[in-house]
This record gives sequence, structure tokens and C-alpha cells, in this order.
Amino acid sequence: MRIVLIGYGRMGKTIDRLATEQGYQIYGTIDMDTSAPERKRLLTEGDVAIEFSHPSAAIANLKEAISHGIAVVSGTTGWLDQKDEILEVLKEYDGSLLYASNFSIGVNILFAINKKLAAIMDDYPSYEVEVEEVHHIHKKDAPSGTALSLIDGITSHISRKDQWSLNEEGTSIVKIDAHRRGEVFGDHKVIYSSPIDTIEISHSAHTRDGFAQGAILAAKWLYNDGKPQKGWKNMTDMMGL
Repeated sequence: MRIVLIGYGRMGKTIDRLATEQGYQIYGTIDMDTSAPERKRLLTEGDVAIEFSHPSAAIANLKEAISHGIAVVSGTTGWLDQKDEILEVLKEYDGSLLYASNFSIGVNILFAINKKLAAIMDDYPSYEVEVEEVHHIHKKDAPSGTALSLIDGITSHISRKDQWSLNEEGTSIVKIDAHRRGEVFGDHKVIYSSPIDTIEISHSAHTRDGFAQGAILAAKWLYNDGKPQKGWKNMTDMMGL
């Protein structure tokens, strides 16, 4: 499997190291300085692209990759307000894209537990819910894509909650406490509090390797030995959750 890396920051470098250790070929890397002919060559000759870039560049990167026929795994967050554009491109080119706000296997198990717990808590309005997340100071977006995925799991299962806020509290609001500290890889917590007790579920990343390993597994699944999974996919599809 020939992997093309779109974006070569901290995550790209970690994927490069792990994929190489596991015997996969890093066919090339693409960043803002890569020439148009070289981008086209890599995207037409590679088997699967793994994209970790910047929210401002993600849409253009994804459209370009999909139009050249390569299967794409994307972990860049902060652009989902333009998801419909990507869905149109996928339809036009019969493309393959797996998007995840977080590729950690543990975090995706947390997502599944979060939805189950939210469905239970819909019947218990005495519990107030909030989400806490902590990331390193280099992270561009706040709240994190992972926190927003947790929020989606809550609001889709608790009828009294339909919005979120970083600052406000309210009957219909899920408050998010987002912090940027040091070199934290990613801590996420969902907290249900009532006057008599507290229920918490959480995940803490110890290294960046878990995210990178999940992206490699996603790329292998999406590529599917040369018969790519078509359309918009996610980690739930891959993990069967």
C-alpha cells in the first residue's frame, strides 16, 4: 500500500515513522511548497492519501485528492461546515473518503459509550452534562473536533439538549470547557452531575502514536486491497461500532 501524506507536521511525521516500521511505503509527501505537477503525480500514482493539514487548506486538499481518484483518510478538523461540498465531489468522482475527528481506537470506543450513556440519561433530567477537553498549546481549533463529536453524541440522544457553548450554561446547552496546556496529547471527559452524585467517562492519550496508528488502520481498511470503500466513511464503519 503506497501512502501519500498530505501535510507533514507532527502527525504526518508520526504516521511516517509508524507506517515505515510496519512495512508500508510512504510514497511521498505533499505540503504548501509541493509543485502542482508533483502533487498530481503523487495523487494519481499513490494508493491512499492521509491528510492532516490545516482547516483553511483541508477543503482544497480533499477536492484535489478525490478528483485524482485516490482514496483519502482525513483527520483535519474545523471544516465540517463545508461537508456538503465534499459530499458532492465524492459523488461526482465516485470517490472514497474516511473522515474522523479522532483516529484513536480508544476514543472511538469512548464515542460509542458516550452515545449509549446519553440515551440512558435522556430519562434523567436531574443530571446536567458538560464536556471537558485539554490539548497542547499548538492546537489551532477550540473546541476540539473530538469534543464536538462527543457533543453530537449527546445532543442526538438527549432531547433536552440541542446546542453547545464554550461560555454559557442553560437548560438546552451542553457547556464545553476547552483548555490549551503544555504538550498534552488530548484529554476528554463527559461529566453528568446531579445534586446527589456525578457520573464521568473519559479518555486520556499518552502519546500521539494512538492517533497515527488509527489513521494507518483506517487507510488500510479504506483502500481495501485495491477495491476502495466508496463514499463518506468514518471510524464507526471501520470498527463496526
